[in-house]
Amino acid sequence: TVDNLKVPEGATCTLTGTKVKGTIKVKDDATLIARGVRVIGNVQAEGAERVNVVDSSRVGGSVQVKQGGAAKVLDSRVKGDIQYDDNAQRLKANRNDVGGSIQVMQNFGGVRIFNNVIDGNLQCKQNQPKPEGGGNVVGGNKEDQCKRL
Repeated sequence: TVDNLKVPEGATCTLTGTKVKGTIKVKDDATLIARGVRVIGNVQAEGAERVNVVDSSRVGGSVQVKQGGAAKVLDSRVKGDIQYDDNAQRLKANRNDVGGSIQVMQNFGGVRIFNNVIDGNLQCKQNQPKPEGGGNVVGGNKEDQCKRL
């Protein structure tokens, strides 16, 4: 168990079953591999090389990945939002239970969004190529590039 956690610039951090009482921040060119973690706050990454939140992880806030490389949130529970903004590599959000929205904006490495249960909206704008996906159950609206997912 730790309080807040910062992955320093260029570093790699692998967490397995770790409880984080605060927020995880992933810095420039850093990598976070989080398997089966419990995070009370958010997972925030700006300029990160890779962010993986997988294997029944639970995030009390949001997962925010901006201006970075690759990211995936798989088989997990996120009480807030999953936000992918302006990333350059492949992104995935599959088989998650999301209490907020999934927002995917201005990414250019490809996005796959499959089989999520989303209480809020599924919003996708200005991604190249357009996101792929299906089987999502959305409580709010499916918008723009995600209308048919």
